[in-house]
Amino acid sequence: MPVYQSGPSCFDRIKLGFTIGFCVGIASGALFGGFSALRYGMRGRELVQSVGKVMLQGGGTFGTFMAIGTGIRC
Repeated sequence: MPVYQSGPSCFDRIKLGFTIGFCVGIASGALFGGFSALRYGMRGRELVQSVGKVMLQGGGTFGTFMAIGTGIRC
């Protein structure tokens, strides 16, 4: 008699979708935020704060949309 294993729950899938989306948003925020901050001539602490803010905003936004999309698919 075969033993069936259950897959991840819907909440686990939503968490994974948010995590993957957050990582992608962080990476894209580092690229785009870094280039735009350098283009504006930012240096030092101002550069790090600006890029960090853009990274967190991009990660949160993209992670939220990925979590919503994953939740729709559950």
